[in-house]
Amino acid sequence: MALLDRLTKLLAAICMVGVALSFATLITVVLIQVVGRTIGSSPVWTEELTRFALLYLAAFGVGLSFRSGDLVNVDVICDNLPSPLPWLLRLVSAVLTSGLALLLISHSWKFTSIGKMQTSPAVGVRMDMIHFTVTLLLVLLFVFSALRVIAMLMGDDGLPLKQKEG
Repeated sequence: MALLDRLTKLLAAICMVGVALSFATLITVVLIQVVGRTIGSSPVWTEELTRFALLYLAAFGVGLSFRSGDLVNVDVICDNLPSPLPWLLRLVSAVLTSGLALLLISHSWKFTSIGKMQTSPAVGVRMDMIHFTVTLLLVLLFVFSALRVIAMLMGDDGLPLKQKEG
């Protein structure tokens, strides 16, 4: 269990760095865009780079949101059921989430590979680097949900961090 916990925390730390870098890029580019509009016209590439930063922000943030319980969740049902049903519903939810994410990864990779033939018009980046955000999102969602399933089967209550701390 200690190894699983360390792995989860390491992955969460990597994702936090990804979120921070994406958010810093987003803030910087939007600031350039706003200042540019104020003094005349903003650079063309700012609009495109803002979208790309948002995509990476979502991709790095989805696993963290799943882990903390900030993704859409229907706690009202779980909280009002007798024990062990809430635990079972959390387990089923995590299994279905990891299964769906795993199922979609190969399809997202096909979408990503199509981007090799395209380049973004303003920034000039190969679009597979941008389309990769979909694959990254699904991989991280799969990993975080699979880690929750494993932890629950090893005795964890399956509660998201938000509920454990609060």
